Amino acid sequence: MLNNKIILITDALHFLGKTGCRVMLGEGATVYAQDEAFSDAAAREAFETEIPGTKALAEQDPTELVEKVIAAEGRIDVMINNDAYPAIKSAIDEADIEEFRRTLEALMVRGFHFAKAAARHMKAAGRGKILFISSAAPKNGIPNYSMYVAARGGANALAQTLAKELGRHNIQVNALAPNFVESPDYFPKELLENEAAFKKITSQIPLRRLGTQEEAGDYLLFLASDKSNYITGQVLYFAGGWAI
Repeated sequence: MLNNKIILITDALHFLGKTGCRVMLGEGATVYAQDEAFSDAAAREAFETEIPGTKALAEQDPTELVEKVIAAEGRIDVMINNDAYPAIKSAIDEADIEEFRRTLEALMVRGFHFAKAAARHMKAAGRGKILFISSAAPKNGIPNYSMYVAARGGANALAQTLAKELGRHNIQVNALAPNFVESPDYFPKELLENEAAFKKITSQIPLRRLGTQEEAGDYLLFLASDKSNYITGQVLYFAGGWAI
Protein backbone atom coordinates (compact mmCIF):
# COMPACT_ATOMS: atom_id res chain seq x y z
CA MET A 1 0.00 0.00 0.00
CA LEU A 2 2.91 2.37 0.63
CA ASN A 3 5.52 1.28 -1.91
CA ASN A 4 8.16 4.02 -2.30
CA LYS A 5 6.36 6.45 0.05
CA ILE A 6 8.64 8.70 2.11
CA ILE A 7 7.24 9.16 5.61
CA LEU A 8 8.31 11.19 8.65
CA ILE A 9 6.73 10.34 12.01
CA THR A 10 7.27 12.26 15.24
CA ASP A 11 7.48 11.23 18.92
CA ALA A 12 8.36 7.74 17.74
CA LEU A 13 8.88 6.30 21.22
CA HIS A 14 5.38 7.29 22.31
CA PHE A 15 1.66 6.94 21.57
CA LEU A 16 1.37 5.22 18.14
CA GLY A 17 5.00 5.80 17.15
CA LYS A 18 6.43 2.29 17.16
CA THR A 19 3.27 0.79 15.74
CA GLY A 20 3.18 3.44 13.03
CA CYS A 21 6.77 2.74 12.04
CA ARG A 22 6.19 -1.01 11.88
CA VAL A 23 3.05 -0.91 9.75
CA MET A 24 4.49 1.67 7.35
CA LEU A 25 7.70 -0.30 6.89
CA GLY A 26 5.69 -3.48 6.43
CA GLU A 27 3.87 -1.89 3.51
CA GLY A 28 7.02 -0.79 1.70
CA ALA A 29 7.51 2.78 2.94
CA THR A 30 10.78 4.50 3.79
CA VAL A 31 10.28 5.72 7.35
CA TYR A 32 12.15 8.49 9.14
CA ALA A 33 11.49 8.90 12.86
CA GLN A 34 11.89 11.77 15.31
CA ASP A 35 11.89 11.62 19.08
CA GLU A 36 13.35 13.87 21.76
CA ALA A 37 15.45 10.92 22.95
CA PHE A 38 17.08 10.57 19.54
CA SER A 39 19.48 13.41 20.25
CA ASP A 40 21.40 10.57 21.91
CA ALA A 41 23.18 8.26 19.45
CA ALA A 42 22.60 5.18 21.63
CA ALA A 43 18.85 5.81 21.64
CA ARG A 44 18.82 6.09 17.84
CA GLU A 45 20.79 2.88 17.49
CA ALA A 46 18.49 1.04 19.92
CA PHE A 47 15.39 2.17 18.03
CA GLU A 48 16.78 1.20 14.64
CA THR A 49 17.70 -2.20 16.09
CA GLU A 50 14.24 -2.70 17.59
CA ILE A 51 12.49 -1.63 14.39
CA PRO A 52 14.85 -2.53 11.53
CA GLY A 53 14.60 -0.26 8.52
CA THR A 54 13.58 2.84 10.43
CA LYS A 55 15.88 5.85 10.10
CA ALA A 56 16.05 7.63 13.46
CA LEU A 57 17.05 11.29 13.18
CA ALA A 58 19.06 13.28 15.70
CA GLU A 59 17.67 16.69 14.71
CA GLN A 60 14.85 18.18 16.82
CA ASP A 61 13.83 21.37 15.05
CA PRO A 62 10.86 20.63 12.74
CA THR A 63 12.24 22.62 9.82
CA GLU A 64 15.65 20.96 10.10
CA LEU A 65 14.06 17.51 10.30
CA VAL A 66 11.96 18.01 7.20
CA GLU A 67 14.93 19.44 5.31
CA LYS A 68 17.01 16.42 6.34
CA VAL A 69 14.44 14.08 4.79
CA ILE A 70 14.18 16.22 1.66
CA ALA A 71 17.97 16.26 1.28
CA ALA A 72 18.10 12.46 1.53
CA GLU A 73 15.02 11.55 -0.52
CA GLY A 74 14.08 14.58 -2.60
CA ARG A 75 10.54 14.65 -1.22
CA ILE A 76 8.29 13.86 1.71
CA ASP A 77 5.00 12.12 0.96
CA VAL A 78 3.43 11.77 4.41
CA MET A 79 4.02 13.88 7.52
CA ILE A 80 2.66 12.14 10.63
CA ASN A 81 2.41 14.30 13.74
CA ASN A 82 2.27 11.63 16.44
CA ASP A 83 2.25 14.27 19.17
CA ALA A 84 2.37 12.87 22.69
CA TYR A 85 2.26 14.58 26.08
CA PRO A 86 0.86 13.60 29.49
CA ALA A 87 -2.80 14.38 30.14
CA ILE A 88 -2.45 16.46 33.32
CA LYS A 89 -5.45 16.25 35.64
CA SER A 90 -6.32 19.60 37.18
CA ALA A 91 -9.40 21.62 38.04
CA ILE A 92 -9.48 24.85 36.04
CA ASP A 93 -9.05 27.04 39.13
CA GLU A 94 -5.95 25.09 40.12
CA ALA A 95 -4.38 24.68 36.68
CA ASP A 96 -0.79 25.79 36.16
CA ILE A 97 -0.67 28.27 33.28
CA GLU A 98 2.92 27.32 32.42
CA GLU A 99 1.90 23.67 32.25
CA PHE A 100 -0.90 24.65 29.91
CA ARG A 101 1.61 26.44 27.69
CA ARG A 102 3.82 23.33 27.64
CA THR A 103 0.81 21.20 26.73
CA LEU A 104 -0.12 23.52 23.88
CA GLU A 105 3.48 23.55 22.64
CA ALA A 106 3.69 19.76 22.60
CA LEU A 107 0.26 18.94 21.22
CA MET A 108 -0.52 21.82 18.91
CA VAL A 109 2.37 24.22 18.22
CA ARG A 110 4.89 21.50 17.26
CA GLY A 111 2.39 19.89 14.90
CA PHE A 112 1.75 23.30 13.33
CA HIS A 113 5.50 23.75 12.87
CA PHE A 114 5.94 20.33 11.23
CA ALA A 115 2.94 20.95 8.97
CA LYS A 116 4.37 24.34 7.95
CA ALA A 117 7.76 22.81 7.13
CA ALA A 118 6.28 19.90 5.15
CA ALA A 119 3.57 21.87 3.32
CA ARG A 120 6.06 24.01 1.41
CA HIS A 121 7.62 20.95 -0.21
CA MET A 122 4.31 19.19 -0.74
CA LYS A 123 2.85 22.24 -2.49
CA ALA A 124 5.81 22.29 -4.85
CA ALA A 125 5.34 18.57 -5.56
CA GLY A 126 1.59 18.92 -6.05
CA ARG A 127 0.71 16.15 -3.59
CA GLY A 128 1.14 14.93 -0.03
CA LYS A 129 -0.54 13.99 3.21
CA ILE A 130 -0.36 15.58 6.65
CA LEU A 131 -1.77 13.56 9.53
CA PHE A 132 -2.33 14.61 13.12
CA ILE A 133 -2.65 11.77 15.62
CA SER A 134 -4.65 13.67 18.19
CA SER A 135 -7.52 12.54 20.43
CA ALA A 136 -11.27 12.02 20.53
CA ALA A 137 -11.35 13.77 23.91
CA PRO A 138 -12.53 17.16 22.51
CA LYS A 139 -15.64 15.50 21.07
CA ASN A 140 -17.23 15.01 24.50
CA GLY A 141 -14.87 16.82 26.83
CA ILE A 142 -13.36 15.36 30.00
CA PRO A 143 -13.80 17.26 33.29
CA ASN A 144 -10.54 18.30 34.99
CA TYR A 145 -8.51 17.67 31.82
CA SER A 146 -9.14 21.03 30.17
CA MET A 147 -5.47 21.65 29.30
CA TYR A 148 -5.11 18.38 27.40
CA VAL A 149 -8.55 18.53 25.76
CA ALA A 150 -8.08 22.13 24.61
CA ALA A 151 -4.72 21.33 23.01
CA ARG A 152 -6.08 18.26 21.23
CA GLY A 153 -9.10 20.25 20.10
CA GLY A 154 -6.78 22.84 18.59
CA ALA A 155 -4.94 20.14 16.63
CA ASN A 156 -8.22 18.75 15.31
CA ALA A 157 -9.33 22.21 14.20
CA LEU A 158 -5.94 22.79 12.59
CA ALA A 159 -6.33 19.63 10.51
CA GLN A 160 -9.72 20.77 9.25
CA THR A 161 -8.52 24.26 8.39
CA LEU A 162 -5.36 23.09 6.63
CA ALA A 163 -7.42 20.64 4.59
CA LYS A 164 -9.36 23.54 3.09
CA GLU A 165 -6.21 25.60 2.59
CA LEU A 166 -4.10 22.88 1.00
CA GLY A 167 -6.72 20.87 -0.88
CA ARG A 168 -6.16 22.72 -4.14
CA HIS A 169 -2.54 21.53 -4.00
CA ASN A 170 -3.68 17.89 -3.76
CA ILE A 171 -2.61 17.68 -0.13
CA GLN A 172 -4.91 15.74 2.19
CA VAL A 173 -4.94 16.69 5.87
CA ASN A 174 -6.75 14.60 8.47
CA ALA A 175 -6.72 13.89 12.19
CA LEU A 176 -6.80 10.35 13.54
CA ALA A 177 -8.47 10.88 16.91
CA PRO A 178 -8.09 7.91 19.26
CA ASN A 179 -9.29 7.51 22.81
CA PHE A 180 -9.04 4.47 25.06
CA VAL A 181 -6.29 2.84 23.01
CA GLU A 182 -3.65 0.66 24.64
CA SER A 183 -0.60 2.81 25.29
CA PRO A 184 1.74 3.01 28.29
CA ASP A 185 1.70 6.80 27.87
CA TYR A 186 -1.95 6.93 28.93
CA PHE A 187 -2.72 3.47 30.34
CA PRO A 188 0.31 2.22 32.30
CA LYS A 189 0.58 -1.46 33.16
CA GLU A 190 -0.24 -0.96 36.84
CA LEU A 191 -3.51 0.75 35.90
CA LEU A 192 -4.56 -2.02 33.52
CA GLU A 193 -3.76 -4.65 36.15
CA ASN A 194 -6.04 -2.92 38.66
CA GLU A 195 -9.32 -4.74 38.06
CA ALA A 196 -11.55 -2.07 39.60
CA ALA A 197 -9.82 0.76 37.75
CA PHE A 198 -9.90 -1.12 34.45
CA LYS A 199 -13.62 -1.86 34.86
CA LYS A 200 -14.31 1.81 35.58
CA ILE A 201 -12.41 2.87 32.46
CA THR A 202 -14.02 0.38 30.10
CA SER A 203 -17.52 1.03 31.48
CA GLN A 204 -17.43 4.35 29.56
CA ILE A 205 -16.75 2.58 26.25
CA PRO A 206 -19.69 1.08 24.36
CA LEU A 207 -17.46 -1.76 23.11
CA ARG A 208 -16.32 -2.38 26.72
CA ARG A 209 -12.62 -2.73 25.89
CA LEU A 210 -9.56 -0.74 24.92
CA GLY A 211 -8.57 -0.49 21.30
CA THR A 212 -5.34 -2.25 20.36
CA GLN A 213 -2.21 -0.74 18.87
CA GLU A 214 -2.63 -3.05 15.88
CA GLU A 215 -6.15 -1.76 15.19
CA ALA A 216 -4.96 1.83 15.43
CA GLY A 217 -2.04 1.01 13.15
CA ASP A 218 -4.37 -0.33 10.46
CA TYR A 219 -6.40 2.89 10.57
CA LEU A 220 -3.24 4.98 10.35
CA LEU A 221 -2.03 2.90 7.41
CA PHE A 222 -5.26 3.59 5.52
CA LEU A 223 -4.95 7.33 6.09
CA ALA A 224 -1.33 7.34 4.92
CA SER A 225 -2.09 5.35 1.78
CA ASP A 226 -3.54 6.35 -1.59
CA LYS A 227 -6.77 4.62 -0.56
CA SER A 228 -7.65 7.78 1.40
CA ASN A 229 -6.92 10.26 -1.40
CA TYR A 230 -10.51 11.55 -1.44
CA ILE A 231 -10.68 11.98 2.34
CA THR A 232 -9.56 15.29 3.80
CA GLY A 233 -10.52 17.64 6.60
CA GLN A 234 -11.82 14.82 8.77
CA VAL A 235 -11.44 14.15 12.47
CA LEU A 236 -11.70 10.37 12.34
CA TYR A 237 -12.63 9.01 15.74
CA PHE A 238 -11.18 5.73 16.97
CA ALA A 239 -12.69 5.29 20.40
CA GLY A 240 -14.90 2.21 20.57
CA GLY A 241 -18.09 4.26 20.33
CA TRP A 242 -17.22 6.75 23.07
CA ALA A 243 -17.00 9.70 20.69
CA ILE A 244 -20.67 9.89 19.72
